[in-house]
Amino acid sequence: MMLLELENVAVAYGRIEALHGISLTVNEGEVVALIGANGAGKTTTMRAISGTRALANGKITFNGEDISKLRADLRVVRGLCQSPEGRQIFPGMTVMENLDMGAYTRRDTAGIASDLERVLTLFPRLAERRKQAGGTLSGGEQQMLAVGRALMSRPKLLLLDEPSMGLAPLVIRQIFDIITEINQQGTTILLVEQNAQQALSRAHRGYVLETGRIVKEGSGQDLLHDPSVKEAYLGVA
Repeated sequence: MMLLELENVAVAYGRIEALHGISLTVNEGEVVALIGANGAGKTTTMRAISGTRALANGKITFNGEDISKLRADLRVVRGLCQSPEGRQIFPGMTVMENLDMGAYTRRDTAGIASDLERVLTLFPRLAERRKQAGGTLSGGEQQMLAVGRALMSRPKLLLLDEPSMGLAPLVIRQIFDIITEINQQGTTILLVEQNAQQALSRAHRGYVLETGRIVKEGSGQDLLHDPSVKEAYLGVA
């Protein structure tokens, strides 16, 4: 079943068009990767989907509903939640307070408690640091907290924007292992990532974005072995 569809989506910053009519789909149960260089339009695509950037043209359908003009907070209620680029945790709040903020749209106490247990099982480091201020965590721990906070909304679709940014290789591998586990537990994921090797090796399908246009799409493995993708994004000639 198709969970998310972008049809001919264009986004502009003033007179500068950042996305030039892109179309993509995410099916239920998939990990879909969106890769591209800096400035390709990856984060703008995420902002358009999450509702923090208005469309200049096109249509976004989520779970059968046209959400093109729906407010960002109502998209979260519908089951669309983003772990943003740069993590953007609340540095003065404890780990637990940050996780509580992820569930702010929910009233199902038993479900929240169950999801909190799930998050602390996925991220044992957060359980160890539950009373610690978010701003005192390492970069990897802050990324875990950002993903955990997003999971507390119980999303149907989890948007991950550059989860590996600024992290050491060992931590990156750990984060991607957890992303795979989250997907195997039933959460659909759209992943925007500069680390094409990790993203495509974990993704069912992928899209390549260049200067606001999708130039390639295919299975994760096909894109991983595509000569032009290897040369441009994997450092292999």
